[in-house]
Amino acid sequence: MLTLVRGRADRLRNLMRGLARQTVPPRELVIAWMQPDRAPDLPDPGCPVRHLHVPGEPMPLAAARNRAVAAAAGDVLVFLDVDCIPGPTLVAAYAEAAAAERGLFLGEVLYLPPQAIPDGTEPEPAALDRLGRAHPARPPVPVAGLRREPDAGQLWGLSFALPAEAWHAVGGMDEAYAGYGGEETDLAARLAQSGLPTFWVAGARAYHQHHPVHVPPLQHFDAILANATRFRARHGRWCMTYWLDQFRAAGLIDWDADAPAIRRLRPPSAPEIAAALRPDALFS
Repeated sequence: MLTLVRGRADRLRNLMRGLARQTVPPRELVIAWMQPDRAPDLPDPGCPVRHLHVPGEPMPLAAARNRAVAAAAGDVLVFLDVDCIPGPTLVAAYAEAAAAERGLFLGEVLYLPPQAIPDGTEPEPAALDRLGRAHPARPPVPVAGLRREPDAGQLWGLSFALPAEAWHAVGGMDEAYAGYGGEETDLAARLAQSGLPTFWVAGARAYHQHHPVHVPPLQHFDAILANATRFRARHGRWCMTYWLDQFRAAGLIDWDADAPAIRRLRPPSAPEIAAALRPDALFS
């Protein structure tokens, strides 16, 4: 199990408590700290913990994942976002999937509303099941076993697993993607090009702990434009088109899906960025 952390120590503690409840414990937890110091008072996740520090600005998301993989000892890599609490069968479901097929495995993520987990309480999976909502843009997971997914771009970094050898075969994540956006879709595209199939996995449920989101993510405007441009140069198509559409609608860029480049018209203003913040929205 691998996770990246900057801040969000309360979220990490809930993730670790969720690991302690697994029907099959992970071999280890690797925490890549994108900050100078570890958080104090971490709970026992029921497995050994490896800590490493990955400095960088903006947040070195691709580099942190690569360093975490380099530190990991297992043959199967399970990535879980620090905002996510693993359901009790998540590790077992990914392990069963990896034993049955060689593939990129995607698990279900339910999004929790604000205050779903009161401070100081132990998250109960049954309560999280009642409160969690599936993302409207995601297909339903199978009731049992695996279902082949033809679009590797369904990979979102909240929860996924794959063989370590498949990660190394494509060179891991491209660290030239700076800041927010694109690096996961690029990885998925390169894995698909290598012949690795993608599957949805039953039973690998996680719960996304709420945080405010920007709709659209104007605070990442520059990074999204740069990373989308890098993705198109490599793969001949655009990624993050839903955000590019929103930027175009706001009059920030001149772009369409057939355009060879993005023409930047103006940056978002501070008031526009502030107005895009949605404290209660579950999905970005």
